[in-house]
Amino acid sequence: MSAKTRNAETKIKYTDEPLGKVQVVSDFLPSPAELAFREEGVKVTLALSKKSIEFFKSEAARHHTQYQRMIRRLIDAYVDARASR
Repeated sequence: MSAKTRNAETKIKYTDEPLGKVQVVSDFLPSPAELAFREEGVKVTLALSKKSIEFFKSEAARHHTQYQRMIRRLIDAYVDARASR
């Protein structure tokens, strides 16, 4: 059953099996508070999911900033992490 067809009443069965080789990935994403800083940007048109916009609007309100600025900082943080490889 795929995640798209699963509903709240569907029980997930977990088993105690070995996972194999596991690699821990460091958390390089900044917290919402770190995304609140101001930086110059270039305007683009981008369609995002409703749940993503709702999340950023909520977090922006908590940190008294603009949600677009937080999204821009998140993307910048991703670029910085990838560029340093």
